[in-house]
Formats: sequence, C-alpha cells, structure tokens
Amino acid sequence: MGEEAEAGFPVRRTEAEWRAALSPEAFRVLRRHGTERPGSSPLNAEKRPGLYRCAGCGAALFDAAAKYESGTGWPSFRAALPGAVGTRTDRSFFMVRTEVHCAACGGHLGHVFPDGPPPTGLRYCMNGVALAFEPAG
Repeated sequence: MGEEAEAGFPVRRTEAEWRAALSPEAFRVLRRHGTERPGSSPLNAEKRPGLYRCAGCGAALFDAAAKYESGTGWPSFRAALPGAVGTRTDRSFFMVRTEVHCAACGGHLGHVFPDGPPPTGLRYCMNGVALAFEPAG
C-alpha cells in the first residue's frame, strides 16, 4: 500500500516511518498485504479477556469475547468493533476475497469469510502479527 493509497485514513505515516515503527514481518503484513504462516502467532493461544489492537497504530479492532478457535491457524473473530475495520475486494492469487484493513491507518489485517459461527456467520481471519493484545484490567 503506497502513501497515496492511505491518504484517506486518519493515521498517516511515510513508508520510512512505518518501517521504523514496525518489525519487518509486521511491515510486510500491514503495509504490503503479506500473510504470516498459519500457526505461527502466539495470539492463537490467547484466551484472556481484553482488546486486540492494530499493531501499526494502536486502534482497537476486536474484543476478545468475539474470538474463537477456527482451526485455520490464524486468530479468528466473529465480529469487529463497530467502525474499527474496513473492507475491500482482494483479487490476488486467482481468487476473490474480502480484505480487512484497519479503519484508522489502512493496515492490512487479513480477510473475512462467510463461514463463521453464529450469530454473525463471519470469520475474521486475522494475521496475528498485525494485532497487539491488551489484556483487560
């Protein structure tokens, strides 16, 4: 995602500022639409109450109460916090998916699929490296 693509987001940084603020893997995922290896995130095993925030800008994205074990190898959620994420069509890799990005900084978080559990029926399949967990209390 180039600087011109993120111009509509409230949190804006130059590529150099993003590189300085993020680990190389977080930069690759959040700013270059990468994907981490399944099963590689320690957040897969996180079960405590709290908030999942954008690892790029700190915006609150998901409540831990919406997290569930999808068996996919990535942290998965039934729903995002209201107004926290945006979506756009992703036509990469010869398929059509719905990309999920942080509404504050435009960072790529993962994808949302219509195969999740009730009540939403959605599976927000997120890259753990794009998230930062903040325990409750």
